[in-house]
Amino acid sequence: MLPTLRNDTIAAIATPPGIGALGIIRISGLDAIEKATFLFHNKKLTEVQSHTLHYGPLAYKNEIIDEVVVSIFRAPHSFTGENSVEITCHGSPFIIQKIMEILAEMGVRPAQPGEYTMRAFMNGRMDLSQAEAVADLIAAESGAAHKTALQQMRGGFSNQIKELRRQLLDFASLIELELDFAEEDVEFADRKTFVNLLNIIEYEVKKLADSFRLGNAIKSGVKVVIAGRPNAGKSTLLNAILNEERAIVSEIPGTTRDTIEDIIIIEGIKFKFIDTAGIRESTETIERIGISRTLEKIKEADIIIYMYDINITTEEILKEDLATIPDGKKVIIAGNKADQSSIINDQLSMINYQWSISLSAKTHQNLESLKSMLIKSLDLDTELQSSNNTIVTNVRHYNSLINILKAIESLNEGLRNNITTDLLAADIKTALYALSEITGEITNDEILGNIFGKFCIGK
Repeated sequence: MLPTLRNDTIAAIATPPGIGALGIIRISGLDAIEKATFLFHNKKLTEVQSHTLHYGPLAYKNEIIDEVVVSIFRAPHSFTGENSVEITCHGSPFIIQKIMEILAEMGVRPAQPGEYTMRAFMNGRMDLSQAEAVADLIAAESGAAHKTALQQMRGGFSNQIKELRRQLLDFASLIELELDFAEEDVEFADRKTFVNLLNIIEYEVKKLADSFRLGNAIKSGVKVVIAGRPNAGKSTLLNAILNEERAIVSEIPGTTRDTIEDIIIIEGIKFKFIDTAGIRESTETIERIGISRTLEKIKEADIIIYMYDINITTEEILKEDLATIPDGKKVIIAGNKADQSSIINDQLSMINYQWSISLSAKTHQNLESLKSMLIKSLDLDTELQSSNNTIVTNVRHYNSLINILKAIESLNEGLRNNITTDLLAADIKTALYALSEITGEITNDEILGNIFGKFCIGK
C-alpha cells in the first residue's frame, strides 16, 4: 500500500538492473535540488534554470564517485510537479548503488513502486486514467498496445469522460436548485432535454464499453486457438507460425495432450497462439482431459483457426465439427495439407464461410495469407471508427463504464415513472460518481494503492 502524499524527498533507480552503459537515478521532492547540489561540486544547482543539463564530478566526503550529467526540473514543470533531479551516471551497479546509499544517508527516502506517478497525479499533472496509461505504455509489447496507451496518456480517453461528466454536472446543478426551491414547486431542469442528454451519454459510454473487447485483446494479446481433429496439422501450424519447433509433431493421433501456448507479434498486434488436443471421441483418460481443456480454450478464444485435412475430410464432417463451435466466435477455416492434394479448396467451396483458406503447414504455403487474414478478421479500422479512435484497455475503466450505464438506465426508468426530484438527484450522483472514478476526481487510498502498487520502482 502506498503512503498518502508526503512532502519528503524520494529517490529511485530508473534504469533496469544489471550492467549497462548508463544508469539513471531520479530524485523528487521539496529539497531535491539542494540534495543534488551538495553532491555536485562543479556548480551550485540551486541557482541554475529549470530544464538544463550540467556535467561534472559527483562526490561525497571528499571522495569522487563518478563523472555525471545532472538534469534539473523545477516545480511545477516536472513529471511529478515537484522539484526533480535526474542523475545520469555510468551503468556500473556499484556506482548506482553507491549513489543510492549516499542519498539515503542524506535523508532521501527510497521511492516505492509507482510513487513518482502517484505524485504526478496528486499534484494535478495528470488524471488517474492518464497515470494508469503510463504503466500500460511501459508494459506495451506491441505497436497497437503502444499506440492505445500513448493515446490515453495524452488524455484522449479522459477528455471524453470529462466532457460527459461536465454535461451531466450542469444538469445536476439545476436539479439541486429545484431542491433548494422545493416549496415553490418550480422546475429549472427540463426533463425532455435531460432525456436527450442521457441518450447522448448512454450512446457514447456504450461505444467506449464496447471497445473494451478489442482493447483488452490489444493489451493482453489476441487469443487464437488452433483447433480441429487429430492429425489435422495443428502443431505443425503452430511451429510454422512461430518459426520454431515449439510443439511435438507426430503422425500418431492424440500426440498433443495439453494446450501449448506462445506469443508472436504480427503487424504490431500481439497474438497468443494456443495449440490444442485434437477433438474426437476417446476413452483414454489423459487424452479426454486434454480434449476437455481444448473445449474450454475455444470458449475463451478471440479467434479460432479450425484446421482440417482437405484430403480426407468430408463436407458432413466439416459441418458437424463447425456446429460444435459456440455462436458468435470468429472462426477461420483452414484446409491443411494442400501440398499433398490436387484438389484445392474442395471442401471450402461447399461451406459458405467468411474466413476460409487452404494452406500447407508443412511447406508454409499460404502461411503469410493466413497471418493477413488474422489481422483482417480483427476489423481494426471499423472498431476504431465505431469508438472514435478511443479504445478502452483497462478493466477498472470498463467496470466504471458499466456502472454508468446501469445508473443511466435507472435514471431513464425514474423519469418514465415521474420519481421525485430528490430521488432523481440521488441517481444522478451515482452516475457522476462512476464517471469521476475513472479520472480520479473521486477516489480513495485503497484504489490508489492497488493502481500504483503495480508500477515499477522509479516510475
